[in-house]
Order: sequence, then C-alpha cells, then structure tokens
Amino acid sequence: MAALARALGDIALAEDALQEAYVAALERWPRDGFPARPSAWIFATARNRALDRLRRERAGREKLQRLTALERVERPAVADESDAMNAIPDDRLGLIFACCHPALGIEARIALTLRTLAGLTVEEIADAFLVPHTTMAQRLVRVKRKIRESGIPFDVPPAERLPERLDDVCAVLYLIFNEGYASSAGDRLVRRELCDEAIRLGRVLNVLMPQEPEVMGLLALMLYHDSRRDARTAADGSMITLGDQDRATWDRAKIAEANALLAGASLHRAPGAYQVQAAIAFAHVRAPSASDVDWNAIAELYGHLEELAPSPIVALNRAVAIGFARGPQAGLGALDALPAEALASYHPYHVARADALSRLGRRAEARAAYRAAIERTQNAAEAAHLRAKLAGIGGR
Repeated sequence: MAALARALGDIALAEDALQEAYVAALERWPRDGFPARPSAWIFATARNRALDRLRRERAGREKLQRLTALERVERPAVADESDAMNAIPDDRLGLIFACCHPALGIEARIALTLRTLAGLTVEEIADAFLVPHTTMAQRLVRVKRKIRESGIPFDVPPAERLPERLDDVCAVLYLIFNEGYASSAGDRLVRRELCDEAIRLGRVLNVLMPQEPEVMGLLALMLYHDSRRDARTAADGSMITLGDQDRATWDRAKIAEANALLAGASLHRAPGAYQVQAAIAFAHVRAPSASDVDWNAIAELYGHLEELAPSPIVALNRAVAIGFARGPQAGLGALDALPAEALASYHPYHVARADALSRLGRRAEARAAYRAAIERTQNAAEAAHLRAKLAGIGGR
C-alpha cells in the first residue's frame, strides 16, 4: 500500500488496485496454489491493475510514468529519487510524512493516515478522536475527495521541512500504538502487531531525527508500556490491571532502553507532552510494587501535561491519579468537575467513577457506573473484566 500510493500519488487508486489484487489472489491461489513469494505476487498484480486503469484514463499519463519505477516489491524506490525520498529509509514512514500535508486539517490528515497506512477501522479511529463513527466516515470521504480535486501533492517533503510535519507523524504512531496496547474492539486486549509496528517506526524516526526530544519521549513512552505487555493478560486471555500485575515479568530490556531515551530527551531541556507521559510511565516502572507508586507525583505530572496538551482524557487521568493519591472522595470530586458530556461515550470515564464510588461504599451508584462502562466498551476481554467487577460489588 505504501509503495503503491507513494508512486501513484493517489490513495484511492492505490487502495482500489490493492483490493483487486487481493480478490484475484482469493480466486486463483486456492485453485493454482500459493506463489513462492505471496507479497511480491500481490504487489505485482496491484501494480498491473493500476497500470490498466491509468491506460484507460487520459489523465493518467504522468502517473503511468511514475509507476514504471516500481520494479521490485522489496524496495520499489529507484536510485535516482530525490534526497527527500532517500532521507526516509522506510516506505511506510515516508508515506506517513506525505499524508500529513499541511493543506489538510490536522484531524483529517491523522485520520487518513491511520485508515490508509495503519489499517485501523473507521470505528477505531472515531473512538480515538471521541467522535461518532458516521462523523469519522464522512470526514475520511471528504479528505480523500479534497486530495483528488485539489491536486494536493502526495510527496515526501524535503528533508529540511520534515520537522514541520513531525507533530502529526508522532500523533499517528502514538495512536497506532494505543490501539494495539488497548484494542478498542474484538476479543483481544492487546494487538501485538500494532504495538510492534508503532515501536519499529518510532525507532526508524528516532534514527532519522536523533535530536528531537519528543521523538525520544514518544519512543520511551511506547517502550515503557510495551514492557508490561505479557503481564496484562492471564493465560486464559482475561485482563490483569496494572496494580495486580507481576512486575517480575516486565521486560527489563525495554525499560532500560526507555530510561536511556528519556534521559537523553531531558538533556535538550525542551519538555513536551510525550516526554511528560513517558515520565508518568517511568513513575510506575520505578516503583518496586503497586503500593510504592508515587501517586502525588503522577497527579502533578498530569497537571503539567494538561498545560502542554489539554484534553478531557488528560483531565480524566489526572482525576484518577488524585483519587489514588488523596483518597476516593477527592478523586470523585475531581471526576465530577470534568465535562461529562465530552466523556459520556468514553468507557474509562465510567470505570473511574465506578471505582471511586465502590471505594466509598456507594454500591448502587457504582453498579450503575459499571453498567454504563460495559455498555460502551467493544472489547470482549475488557467487558468480561468489568462484569466481574460489577458482580464483586454485590447487592441486587
């Protein structure tokens, strides 16, 4: 997908050609047998379908010339490409930079990249932005139309202009990882392939831009969270919350790598949102046990994060930290001060209220909050965990 779209300069055409190639594979492979190199077969077939379509369209001559450069699926780029193309040693990361064009609205370009390159569904992207699914679907249709009708160039910017798009690219990697770390739907709590890909791209980005403290902070943040991956689920796939995890199973190599990145970022003395989030994650991993976590420090860090990147979700996390630092009554007060309408469809908000209410002994209200959370989660493992919490409260 990345290689096709990069050569064509047309996301919709690349998507259509790739889908036609998959249809052809579904028809032919069961009959003729699997090819020796399936991905190469898919790429070549998609390329040929795109060529056929461009030959039928008079406006496709320029694109046809560009497609002749695609000779091999492993490395479709040719040697005489511009320095900007060669500056990014990864097709997918290069295309993420291309998608994050300033002529598109920030949410639109990030959503487009998540849909096209990360493979996230419209529903997953909508949930990440806290908007209705139909709204996100319409937004994606509009942005593709704008690219096509306005002739927005679909190229990687020159190396000196890459920093202009860095914030958007970091946001894309962050959201890819988030969806992998806590899948918004399906049977699995963790989608390992998304976590791995976000971290891989984060490492490529850090090599490409080694003096960017926010890139270091983002990569450190992902590594801290991913170090707990295996401890988050039991053998039967059920969810294990942070406080109940076996810290001996956390990946110490990833934690050490994250520590070095966060220390390196701090040397630049340019704190940013990803560095603060990484510092919050560090506060958890440095504690020898759940009871040793410094929740006052975490609440303070979330306050700093609110100043850098205010959002209802950051405010929610700060309220949760206050509840652990100062007690459930203080936590519930902080939760009640949040904009409930902005968080009404966000199930962790209802989970946080249920936990605070349960700790205060307000069982009926806690049960209602747990039911609200269960209604709003689409992940089977998380829903099962919440049902167990609900049953544990007791009462009718």
